[in-house]
Amino acid sequence: MAVPVEVRARAEALRTAIRRHDHLYHVLDRPEITDAEYDRLFRELLDLEARYPELVAPDSPTRRAGAPPAEGFAPVAHAIPMLSLQNCFSNAELEEWHDRVRRILGGEPVEYVCEPKLDGLSVELVYEYGVFTVGSTRGDGRVGEDVTQNLRTIRQLPLRLFPVNGTVPRLLEVRGEVYMEKDAFRRLNAERGRRGEPPFANPRNAAAGSLRQLDPSVTASRPLKLFLYHVGRVEGQEIRSQAELLTVFPQLGLPVNPLWQKCSYLEEVRAFYREILRDRDALPYATDGVVVKANVFAQRERLGEIARAPRWAIAYKFPAEEVVTQVREISVQVGRTGALTPVAHLEPVEVSGVTVSRATLHNEDEVRRKDVRVGDWVIVRRAGDVIPEVVRSLPERRTGEEQEFRIPGRCPVCAGPVTRSGDEAVHRCENLSCPARIKEAILHYASRRAADIQGLGTKLVDQLVETGLVRRISDLYRLGWEDLVALERMGEKSAQNLLEQIERSKGMTLSRLIYALGIRHVGERVADLLAERFSSLETLSRAEAGTLVPIRGVGEEIAESIVRFFLNEENRKLVMELAEVGIAPHAPSARGGPLSGKVVLFTGTLSDFTREEAWQIVESLGGRVASGVSRGVDYVVAGEDPGSKLGRARELGIPILTEAEFSTLTGH
Repeated sequence: MAVPVEVRARAEALRTAIRRHDHLYHVLDRPEITDAEYDRLFRELLDLEARYPELVAPDSPTRRAGAPPAEGFAPVAHAIPMLSLQNCFSNAELEEWHDRVRRILGGEPVEYVCEPKLDGLSVELVYEYGVFTVGSTRGDGRVGEDVTQNLRTIRQLPLRLFPVNGTVPRLLEVRGEVYMEKDAFRRLNAERGRRGEPPFANPRNAAAGSLRQLDPSVTASRPLKLFLYHVGRVEGQEIRSQAELLTVFPQLGLPVNPLWQKCSYLEEVRAFYREILRDRDALPYATDGVVVKANVFAQRERLGEIARAPRWAIAYKFPAEEVVTQVREISVQVGRTGALTPVAHLEPVEVSGVTVSRATLHNEDEVRRKDVRVGDWVIVRRAGDVIPEVVRSLPERRTGEEQEFRIPGRCPVCAGPVTRSGDEAVHRCENLSCPARIKEAILHYASRRAADIQGLGTKLVDQLVETGLVRRISDLYRLGWEDLVALERMGEKSAQNLLEQIERSKGMTLSRLIYALGIRHVGERVADLLAERFSSLETLSRAEAGTLVPIRGVGEEIAESIVRFFLNEENRKLVMELAEVGIAPHAPSARGGPLSGKVVLFTGTLSDFTREEAWQIVESLGGRVASGVSRGVDYVVAGEDPGSKLGRARELGIPILTEAEFSTLTGH
């Protein structure tokens, strides 16, 4: 039957709106509507397409996970080969490459663009007249595999490009990396462990395995992300440099890594490398180096290629992250949720510039799978994680004196019973009063992203718990000056400063409090979503799973964890006690204020505020703090020695504020 004109127009309006909100949410992290409003738009489009199948288009947002399983992957030839990169591992090798580039270019000046090298799976996306038509893996560089339907499931990938100056390219081949963030990788492996499935070895393997699924619905269930950084054929638009590419792509709706920098001198390249190496543990994704590219495409054409790699780019790799050492013993740590974690005590060894003497073994199943024994020689890596892990043992080096490990039947701290539920790989201490659980819960509560109680470190928490002054989080707010000065190495001034920090934490935002409570599976992002939906902790504590599951980003497992947390009598008591001692969490209330919906980036050393104080000001006024420069940033606040981020912000035309101007704007 014919589709009424008004229905066709409404469907197109819905598709346009949903594409825009997908881009705001998944790429810019700046949603403008609530999850409920988004769901209403999506359901309306689904209903229209169900009533009028003629409306369904390949680029409809409803088609992201709608393809049937494939029998195999068809080959896709790349019109322009997808090349590999040369590697260098030292300043000397980087200089040799730079000198070679200058020599080929006849000594003329050359600019570089530097970007973090992601550890993911390379892909090519083809857009015809703005519509995504074909997606493929790199393969052997000349022929890849058709994974179009699987790529459609990645929410960051636009199925239709946004017009720039009213037009889109007739043909655009873009290349980039499909990857999985480290936190998402850990959650995925935990889920696989609960289902009795083998874990992925690293985020790259997880991303590759997820994208190469014959059933797109499996790919859709995996937390894949995408950054784009290169271009193949282009028709209908001219892109003349890498810096221009990284500026134009976001305008078209294509996600790029905001951590890039244009460098005029080799020393700037080295400075960017040092900055990424320093911050790599804090980055959400795994990176093993920095890619350095000649910026101007005309120079790239003159530089050409050698074998299977371009002369105009090089991967400046980070120091090796995997080393061999010996396991001295295996102990067990007890976390705030009661989880027992085996920890390998190692012969100290340097990994990525850090001396490592301990590495996590995750759980007993992992110890069995990797067959790690006391006395074994093992391979250890940091892989971007703060706490190193054992990759595998080297059984060929055994002497016969090695000892197998077993999780104890009693908690090593409190001697309470240890259990393991059927759907988990983790053993847990069931004693809620276990001192180890209490200590870890307090440390999490006081951490920088939670209540931010500065000065409340591990040694002090040990004393507070072991002396009986603190048996639960709420006891922190009942501490007196006399209690603190009686502790070892606690001076009068330090005691007063800590009490002031504890008092200040009473005014934390609702999202920080939710995160600080340590609810399983509730990280900062989920805490933000819950704070947006619920007006108070009391309201959240009464929520049922049916209310929580529809919140985008929550889902069944997290919803059940939240409900279980608040059904626990001890946790309900804690919530009441926190209210009694004066915890008054507030949601960002300045909807019409100067930072409502704004994104702020701080760079350099602040003299009037600590970083945490500045972040709290932004959050309390309804804003959000960014970690990198991008077009999504509204203000950059520059302190002393601001570094490369300031120059990048100026290039993008982002307003720059001094600390004084920030104080005036916010009223602080």
